[in-house]
Amino acid sequence: MDDVIIIGGSFAGLAAALQLGRARRKVTVLDTGLPRNRFAGHSHGLLGHDHKPPLDILAEARRQLARYPTIRLVNVRAESISGVIDDFSVVTGDGESFAARRLILSYGIADQMPDVPGFAEGWGTSIVPCPYCDGFEVAGKHWGLVWSGPQSHNQVRLFHDWTDRLTLFADGHDIPPDIRADLARRNIPVVDGRIVEIAHHKGQITTVNLDTRRTIAVDILFAHPRNKPSASLHASLGLATIDTPTGIVLKVDERRETSMPGIYAAGDLATPFLPSVTQASWQGAMAGIFAQQSMLV
Repeated sequence: MDDVIIIGGSFAGLAAALQLGRARRKVTVLDTGLPRNRFAGHSHGLLGHDHKPPLDILAEARRQLARYPTIRLVNVRAESISGVIDDFSVVTGDGESFAARRLILSYGIADQMPDVPGFAEGWGTSIVPCPYCDGFEVAGKHWGLVWSGPQSHNQVRLFHDWTDRLTLFADGHDIPPDIRADLARRNIPVVDGRIVEIAHHKGQITTVNLDTRRTIAVDILFAHPRNKPSASLHASLGLATIDTPTGIVLKVDERRETSMPGIYAAGDLATPFLPSVTQASWQGAMAGIFAQQSMLV
């Protein structure tokens, strides 16, 4: 039996494995090899790894974990979880069963692309969600922001640190008059109508095309599509969740433990706001430490 099974081997999962391996705890990491940021050419804001391709960072992390004899990395999807604290069982897609005293869920979330031609093709390159991740590289250029709810009003103020040229796309939403007045005061144009196409040239966005037949040229488009957990294991366990403007995340306490004793969560799966590689790595490390401490006698 393992001490801990980690489901999801991206930044949070590998950070948890590192702490547990250094504590000489027996760990198995189950991973599908499909991290959320695999579409991004570079990862930004991670100390010591700024502007490196995220898949390269993960590959190096896996190579470093190889020096710890108690860590095992398995490329497989976890299909089901059963059991209770000190006696969990995980069954994989190929029918193999693993047992552990503790579990860490770090299988992340999957972004749900809207049915707009060109959107999925630009996701992670010229259509992005996070200014902290990609804002510096496009600072001073013409930004577009797709309205997704009241949080978009706050993003307007946030974006000012990177650019003075911002266009807000209502995308069919009713923006309250008081917010429209504030946007006008800030000299931020609001473009009504629904987005029907994102035009690209050699991988870079050129225009946002609307059902009103208007075309608006921007250099980068910020959008926040709906997302959902990358697996349904938490639902089968009945774990508590938190609603966010774009989906749900797992509810955890100050020790990263979920509503079920012995199961911890980290990374985008348990981050309500501004998920990032830095947050995922920190949360994974803490989940690993707290899981280890919970097994002390």
